[in-house]
Amino acid sequence: MSIKTLVINPGSTSTKVGVFEDETLLFEETLRHPTEEIAKYASVIDQKDFRKEIILDFLKEKNCDPKTLNVIVGRGGLLKPIPGGTYAVSDALLADLKAGVQGQHASNLGGILAREIGDSLGVPSYIVDPVVVDELTDKARISGMPELPRRSIFHALNQKARRFAKENGKRYEDLNLIVIHMGGGVSVGAHDHGKVVDVNNILDGEGCFSPERSGTVPVGDLVKMCFSGKYTQKEVYKKIVGGGGFNAYLGTNDMRDVAKMIDEGDTHADEVREAFILQVCKNIGSMSCVLKGKVDAIIVTGGIAYNKAVVDKMEERAGFIAPFTV
Repeated sequence: MSIKTLVINPGSTSTKVGVFEDETLLFEETLRHPTEEIAKYASVIDQKDFRKEIILDFLKEKNCDPKTLNVIVGRGGLLKPIPGGTYAVSDALLADLKAGVQGQHASNLGGILAREIGDSLGVPSYIVDPVVVDELTDKARISGMPELPRRSIFHALNQKARRFAKENGKRYEDLNLIVIHMGGGVSVGAHDHGKVVDVNNILDGEGCFSPERSGTVPVGDLVKMCFSGKYTQKEVYKKIVGGGGFNAYLGTNDMRDVAKMIDEGDTHADEVREAFILQVCKNIGSMSCVLKGKVDAIIVTGGIAYNKAVVDKMEERAGFIAPFTV
């Protein structure tokens, strides 16, 4: 008997929906929400009924009877730290999503919507690899300041390399991998036999700079900036997350725009992109040390992975460590 699954991935301004029969995608859609629509709601949780109605209307439009679904899966949100894997949306997990134990984000709605739709149909609901997946070793948590331990918040759903392992006839748990997810933020993770034992915290812009994040900056100068009286806490944080990286240097978070600037002879844009590639590769190098040089593959994913020039330059710098796969 085949299993029919509804998958729900809520983002800040969209809800991505897909229906699968076993591993075959039947249809998918990105349901976009205008900023003015989202602005009507005081909190993320208040958006639940609005998004649920849109999802059910979409299924109706696709002539998909919800009663034919066997399972509902939602994107995992800002829960307490947990190991990677698939989790049933229990009452306790649901309570944590509603409370936003590590913050409020649209991803918190994934499990909430999955549970509510699942319960209405009498079928189970799950989340998979939320952003709070935490498999760090104890020594990876030590930052150098006891009050500020390193935290694991990253693109876990994009990082877990099960698809790569399956396509290569291997078990993810038998491999040592370095995975780079390059989106608005960039996470670089060391995967030791199925566990992400070290990774940069992309929520707060740790690691290399990226389209929207500053990355790790000179800390002494950052302290001086914070106490200079020129900026509020909110303004400084915006420089780190949202307004940092390519946004700060070039006024865009789209690597396609950067490529166009370079093609038109913008030497500054070229220099910034080269610096980005260098920083990513430095992170790859550090993760190879975490794995003691025993790396089976380096995997690149995310929107920037479509940019062949960037990936080729990364491979030119770091390809000596292990073969690259996009």
